[in-house]
Amino acid sequence: MSNIKSVTMKLPNGQQPPTPPAQPATQTSRPSVSTEAAREPVAASARQLLDQMQLTNRETTLARVAEIINRQGGNSADLLLDIRGKSLLVQAAVGKTELATGDWVKVMRAGNELQLMGKLAPAPEAGIARALAQRLPWQQTLDGGLARLLGTLTQGLRQDPLPGQLPSSRGPQPLPEAARQAIEQMMARLPSGNSLTPGSGSQDTTSQQVRQWLSESGLFAESRLAQAPSAQLPDLKLALGRVITALLAQQGSTPEHFNRLTPISTPELMQAPLQFPQPLATPQAPGSGEAPSVGQMLRLLAGMLNRITVNQLHSQVLTARGGGDAAGPAPASTLVLDLPWLTPQNEPRLAQVRIEQYPEDRESETRSAKTTTAEWRLSLTMDLDEAGSLHFDVALRQQAVSARVWAEKQTTLRQVNQELPALRQSLTDLGLEVTDLDCRRGTPQSSVTRLEHRLVDTRA
Repeated sequence: MSNIKSVTMKLPNGQQPPTPPAQPATQTSRPSVSTEAAREPVAASARQLLDQMQLTNRETTLARVAEIINRQGGNSADLLLDIRGKSLLVQAAVGKTELATGDWVKVMRAGNELQLMGKLAPAPEAGIARALAQRLPWQQTLDGGLARLLGTLTQGLRQDPLPGQLPSSRGPQPLPEAARQAIEQMMARLPSGNSLTPGSGSQDTTSQQVRQWLSESGLFAESRLAQAPSAQLPDLKLALGRVITALLAQQGSTPEHFNRLTPISTPELMQAPLQFPQPLATPQAPGSGEAPSVGQMLRLLAGMLNRITVNQLHSQVLTARGGGDAAGPAPASTLVLDLPWLTPQNEPRLAQVRIEQYPEDRESETRSAKTTTAEWRLSLTMDLDEAGSLHFDVALRQQAVSARVWAEKQTTLRQVNQELPALRQSLTDLGLEVTDLDCRRGTPQSSVTRLEHRLVDTRA
């Protein structure tokens, strides 16, 4: 990739600093986007803009080529870059680098300069990452969305006002029967907090319930639908789609209308969209507040679908890159998913789950062959109301298991420590060797996926 030699940065007041005089393009090992240091006003403007973007020195980020304004011959071009929601006008000597509108590039701040590190490789992972990035700002928590859906069973939905009408001029109407049935069937498939009793892990029904919970989470919706295209599968993502279809039919709208809607987002998911575990928001009781309109519910459902899709794409990205950004051995495959469940009071709650498989190659005693022993790791976060937030880290290798429990509340910590002998016995009854069992106060360190890692073709 050729050198991007000079850049002009548009000031916040709309004034543009003087354009540095054109100089012959040079070839370097790293293309760079820079302001000319000799011009103090330009350097000051660049510094101000980079500071406004909260881009620290030596920090990298992704930028999108929003527009190619003026292509001057084969080596120079005026580019408009989108960086962290702000626009930056650059005059670049790109040389042999082929940049087009919509391309994603990786840039790094170097003082008051930007250095172009490369552009997204045309690989499947890059396509997945772009789809993931498009949905990140538009996620709705599943427990909050399900609470609103439960509320509509009794509250109904307000019709969207006609042009010239006040929003309150039209009262709530009962749900369409197809939407009601889809919601009731979806809720009936969710596990209840009183259906799993402590120490029941050895029961076959419990393992079946867990398998059903995972398979119907929506994470595998498309693969399940491909295997049974005509079936009404009990799947969370497909069930949300059936509710959407019923509401659109009542309105006389089309799927194209739904695709144009702006989803309703949860603030916590906007702040850290790829963090695991996510901070648990204060649960909302079903039916609280006024009845939503049809349009509001469709936007809420769009946000819920995006949340499930983000988990699907996030899992693909982590699996494709072999574990993401974590130090140490990388997992061969990763699943990230949200599992809704119902309290005995019929209030939706959320279990956040991360499942990783770590292969281990080792030589046999004869050194003539290698055997692979897989290790499975499970991370689970739940909020049990009075008990507070609990986090479980479990590792399983063959018949050996280790577990660590994190509890935020001191009272819960004492209770868990009292139950550890019973947990050890339950695991032993399953034929497992318990190598480590511990409970700690607080919360484990969260992991955050950075999309810019391994998404840039450094060979360009």
